[in-house]
Parts: sequence; structure tokens; C-alpha cells
Amino acid sequence: MSSEQIPRPLKSRRTWLLFRLVINGFFQAGVTIANAKLVKLCFDRLITAANPAFNTMALPISLGLLTATGVIAWLRIAERTDAERIGQEYACEMRMALYNKLASVAPRALQSRTQGGLMLRFVGDLNSLRQWVSLGLARLTIASATTAGTVLALAFISKTLAITIGIILLMGVLTAYKLGQQMQKAAKETRRRLSRLAGNINEKVASMAVVQIFGQSKRERERLARQSRRLEKAMVNRAIVAGQLRGLTDTTAAFASGAALLVGAAEVAAGRTTPGTVVAAMTIVSFLVPRFRDLGRVQEYWHNSRVSLGKIEEFMNIPSLVTEIPNAPDLILGPGRLQFDSVSLAEALYEVRAIAKPGQVVALVGPNGAGKSTLLSLAARLIDPERGVIRLDGQNLATHSLASVRRAIGMATPDLPLLRGTVEKNLLYRWPDASEEEIRRVWELCGIDEVLAELPEGEQTRVSEGGVGLSAGQRQRIALARAILGNPPVLLLDEIDANLDAKATAVVDRVLANYPGTILLITHRFERLAAADEIWYLENGQLQEVGSAQEVLTGDGPTAQFFKSRPAYLEL
Repeated sequence: MSSEQIPRPLKSRRTWLLFRLVINGFFQAGVTIANAKLVKLCFDRLITAANPAFNTMALPISLGLLTATGVIAWLRIAERTDAERIGQEYACEMRMALYNKLASVAPRALQSRTQGGLMLRFVGDLNSLRQWVSLGLARLTIASATTAGTVLALAFISKTLAITIGIILLMGVLTAYKLGQQMQKAAKETRRRLSRLAGNINEKVASMAVVQIFGQSKRERERLARQSRRLEKAMVNRAIVAGQLRGLTDTTAAFASGAALLVGAAEVAAGRTTPGTVVAAMTIVSFLVPRFRDLGRVQEYWHNSRVSLGKIEEFMNIPSLVTEIPNAPDLILGPGRLQFDSVSLAEALYEVRAIAKPGQVVALVGPNGAGKSTLLSLAARLIDPERGVIRLDGQNLATHSLASVRRAIGMATPDLPLLRGTVEKNLLYRWPDASEEEIRRVWELCGIDEVLAELPEGEQTRVSEGGVGLSAGQRQRIALARAILGNPPVLLLDEIDANLDAKATAVVDRVLANYPGTILLITHRFERLAAADEIWYLENGQLQEVGSAQEVLTGDGPTAQFFKSRPAYLEL
């Protein structure tokens, strides 16, 4: 998804709602003029007339004024409702666009992004866009329609007053527009400071134990205080500019009221109008004052939304690293023959050629940074190769739907933590509608009943993000059960046997021995390698050795040399 696919504020139903706001604005202008005429009639016939017609006109005028007030109230309720609908619908559509993008981006592409910054896209930036649409664009639309309609109608009452008020309002708008340039700069600085603070807080929430164990609470507190002070300064600077805009609109409104009064007095003195006309004009100005005051916030909403939209466009333009062909066919599930045909990925893997036969357990070994985890990510289509083809049972993964690829491949790795919610939700996450027979099979294979017996509420025990609250062994068994539910033809396991207790280790052994599909396993445990059907040795992104466990571990090739130089891994 690119920035071109960002939802537009005005689209289909939202365009119709905005049109309704325009109509609403003209109706409000009409009712205001009608109200002003009633005020003029009341003043000229009931207050300043030589022979007031109070008995015959008081009741109709009163009823007219009450009706106008009620209609204005109803129109403003409709205005606020329609404006909020536009903003909320736009925010909802934008939120789904952001999620779709997030779901399509490879984890590798997000590594340089802080979680706090990403959260701001879904919360702060979306709120800024919603405010612009519902409180900015909507207000601008209806205020423009109302002001134009009212001033135009006022011209039929008094051209001089209409021209005077129109000129003052126009000057106020132009001055506010010029002042708004400062608002854009202040909004950018505020957004930058807020993003840094959010990223820092998000990191500390996730790793507070690190801060505590190394005694750095004071230093982190001071860092947070510095960021808070800088954000405070940026927010105050933005508030100063916003206050200047508000002051400008209030001053313009006051000038318009004063000018209407003075010009009206001059017109009355010259005999060109009546006192009732002046009072009616003042009534119209008083109606326009809150509208014009609202316009003082429009620039603030506009510039905040421009900054947020820029950040969203930047996010939308992140390369996904995975490309799905529209209407791609589903994979046909087979025995699980996984083939890497001259697969390359810049700075990670180079011309990898290998085949994992159906039912084999293939162990991937090599030094850190050799490309082992990247190879698993390619097999799971978490990222696509730049060159070469990956085939499952003869089918090119790149030409089939991602959903079918994910159904064909199960994966367990520390990079795929448990999710917040119940243990049951995590166990069934891969296949929520799994049959009781399949659930029982997987539970027995992974020893899940033992895990549930240790938990206070069994399957309904709630866990935090990452499975916090469970032991490492419990988390790993649940993650393993989640991966194999439904018997995917290919199972990818990355260091799942590290730091496990004896029970969890036995579960891994049982899965490896009984799983009917093909398994690619990253491990450094020597006894696990010895039980593998085949070993692939990678170094510097190249597949340097492929062979049976017996051949490569007892020979003099790079695999044997690698483990001989690392006796700590042999566990002999």
C-alpha cells in the first residue's frame, strides 16, 4: 500500500454528509435573517413606533422568535451530529488502512520503528485527522455557508452594513491565514517531541526490569524529565500561537460588532435606515461571532492534521517486502517438500539451493548472523526473496495467496510471542474452529493438560503481552501447540529448545519424533542435531554444507569445525 491508497476525507457517504452541512449552513443563515427581521419588526413597531401595535403584534413576534430559536437549536444538533459522523467514519476507514498496511509489512521492515511511534499513528495521528475533518473541515464548511448566506441576506436589509461587516471579516480571515504558518511549525515540533516521549515510555514499560536490575532508575527518570520539559515547551508554544489565533478572531468579531453599531448609528442619523435595522444587524453579527471564533481553531486542526498525515504517508510508504498477487490461487496442500532454488536476499542470503524432503527434520546451524532465521522467514513468506524461488510441493510460494501459505506453514520462535488474553485464545489462535479431536491430539502431543493443571484458571487464565505470568517452559509448550494445530505440512522452529526445563525439552523431543510433516529447526543443542535427518550449515549468508547428521558431524567440514571450536554447545 502506498500513500496513494490513503483514504480521502470526502468520499461517497462523507461527501453527502458535507453537502448536508452546506445546506444546513444556508438554512441557519435563513433562520438568522428571519430572526433579525422579527427583531427589526419588534423594535420598529413595538419599541420606537409612535403608536406601538403591542396587542396585535406582540404574540406573533414572540412565537416567531421562539420558533426561530428552536429551529436554530435543531439545525445545530444536526450539524454537530453530521460533522462527527464524517470524522469518525474517516478515522475508522483510515484505521483499517493503517492496520492493513501493518499486516502486510514484513517484521524486518518495522525493526527501525519504535512501538511508541507506531502507536501514535493509530491514536494521536488518527485523532488529529478526525479533529480536522469533524471540527475543522466541517466547521469551515458550515461557517463559510452561514457567513456567506447571512452577509448576502444582510445586503437586502442594509448594503452599507453588509459591506462593512464583510470587509472586516475578510481582513480577519486573511490575517489568521498568515498567522497560521507559525502554527504549522509549532505543530511539527510538538509532534516530534510527543513521538520521542511515547517511544521512550513504551520501551521502559516493556523493559523496566532492565532499568531496575542495573540501578538506572534515576538516570531514566532524568531522561524522561528532559523529554517532558521539551514537550511542555513545545505544547506551550503551540498554545501561544493558538491563543493568538483565538484572540485575532475575537478581536475581529468585536470590531465587526463595533463597526456595525457605529455605521448603523451614522445611517440612522442620516435618515437612511431605522434603529430597528441597526439592532437587526447587531443580532446577525452576534450570530456570526461564535462561527467566526470557531474558525480560529480551524487552522490549528488543519496544521496538526498536515503533520499527522505526513507521518501516516511515511508509514504507508514503508516497503512491505512481501508482494501478494491480486486474486492469487491458494496452495494445494501436499506432503511438505520445501525447495530453495537459488534464493538470495541482499546482505543476508546468497544463492541458497537446498531441498527439505517430506517428513524430514532439517537442522539449520551456523554462527550468529549467518542467515538461519532469515531463511525461515523466507519459507514462511514473512519476506520475499529478491532473487530465486521457494517452492512447496512444486508450487512457487510467491504466486499463491498469503493466507494459504500461512495455513501450510506453522512456526514457533521467540519472535512470535504469546498474545494478551486467555491461554485458550493463544492455543487456538492458528485455528479457532479446530475440531475437538484435533485439539485433543495437539494437547496430548505438547503436554498442554499438564500446563493447564498448573494454572489457576486453566484455559481461561489470562496472560499479558508476551505471555508474562507463565514460565518459559509453559510459554514454549503453548507456542508449539499453537504452531502445529491443524498439522501444517511444514513446521519452522527457531531456538525453541533454549533455556527449557526437562518437561518442556521432552515435549520438543516428542514433537520432533512424531510430527508427520517437514521440520526446519534452528538449534545449537548437539543431541538435537544428532537426531536430525539432515543438517544445513550456513555462514555469511551462504549454504556451505548439506548432509546427514552422521556425515557432517563426524567429518572435517565446516559444521564439524564450527562445533569443535565451541565446546560449550556440545553438552557432552
